[in-house]
Amino acid sequence: MAPFLIITVVVFLLGVLLWASLSALKRRRLLEDLPTSKTAGVFIGLVELKGTAESESLLTGYLSGKRCVMYVWNVQEHWSRTVRTGKTTQTRSGWTTVASGGESGLFYLQDDLGVVRIDPRKAEIHSQNVFSHTCSKRDPLYYAKGPATAIANSTGKRSFTEQAILLHQPLYVVGQSRVRDDCVAAEIAYDLTAPLFVISTSTEESHRAWGLWKFWCFGLLAVLIPTLAGIVMVQQASDLRVVIGVPAAMGGTMLLIWGTGWFWIVYNSLIGLKNRVKMAMANIDVELKRRYDLIPQIVRVIEGMQHHERDTQETLALLRNQSAIDAVENGADARGCANRLVALAESYPDLKSDTLFLSLHHNLTETEQRIALARHYYNDVVETYNNRRERFPENLIAVAAQLHPVLPFAAEDFERAAVPVQLVN
Repeated sequence: MAPFLIITVVVFLLGVLLWASLSALKRRRLLEDLPTSKTAGVFIGLVELKGTAESESLLTGYLSGKRCVMYVWNVQEHWSRTVRTGKTTQTRSGWTTVASGGESGLFYLQDDLGVVRIDPRKAEIHSQNVFSHTCSKRDPLYYAKGPATAIANSTGKRSFTEQAILLHQPLYVVGQSRVRDDCVAAEIAYDLTAPLFVISTSTEESHRAWGLWKFWCFGLLAVLIPTLAGIVMVQQASDLRVVIGVPAAMGGTMLLIWGTGWFWIVYNSLIGLKNRVKMAMANIDVELKRRYDLIPQIVRVIEGMQHHERDTQETLALLRNQSAIDAVENGADARGCANRLVALAESYPDLKSDTLFLSLHHNLTETEQRIALARHYYNDVVETYNNRRERFPENLIAVAAQLHPVLPFAAEDFERAAVPVQLVN
């Protein structure tokens, strides 16, 4: 029974190591494959953003007192006790959490083009350590921010720590984009189908490096452990073929499983990139269609308003002239025309064409910016895809998957040309 239990534990340990290694690789490749989006060009789906943390309602850290968008604090108390086991005496010590808390809410990520709202609930948050202090009862902080009662076997020492995302702090966010409930705008929030939702004060490069380290560390352990176990098993054997063959077979089996997992993840990553290229092109078409439909409608509205205001101005000019003539010829009887003039002025107190021209300019600028961002996103995805399919050894998998190179975006169709805007005078 004991050997079976040992084998079960070893197999389970190897499975955990392989799973950790391949999961780290899958996460790293996902971060590499996602191009960084601008807040003004966030599309529905999984996105990667970089910017600073901003908020409409500021929070203040409980321990640090610093302005932040979210924080978590913790107070631990040290204890020590003597335990007798038979004739031996042992001293055991440790830390116990005696108080904790935190506060968070909706906040915004801002870059050079705008802001997007972040809902941090259920996110994997990597915050910054903003407060750390260990003190005794003589320190005013001991009771000011901690409970008044002590735990059993307390040594009179407490540790105060706080992690937070500070206001204006640079952030790296990967998550699912969706449409907000309160307005037509995007927000980043938890989605059960999304592979990742990360809010981090660390850089993208550090996350990638950490993923690569875990992939190699856990993977090599998964290969070395059965190899060393095989060496231990055959150390008393006199046959050289057994001494070499058993460890090699056990290590080679794990290496084969590890390599198969790597192949599977790389293949799926390349297919995912291929589909992301298609999605990026579809996003460009959505923006082009929006421009093709929206701008002419705005122009027609402005032209209609121009005609209306021109007619109004001409009518007002004629009435003023007629009022002046009537005043000379008829004196007080000209009040009827003047009343008509006042009534017309009250009916059209403000002329709106200037505002509409500004609105048209804003929509033209915003639309072209959205198209440019969509094209930039597409070309980023295409560059990553082409680099992967040409890089060894991934190019071998790309050939097996029949993945072909993709050209960067180039406008050709008539709808891809700028919409002409010609307003009448």
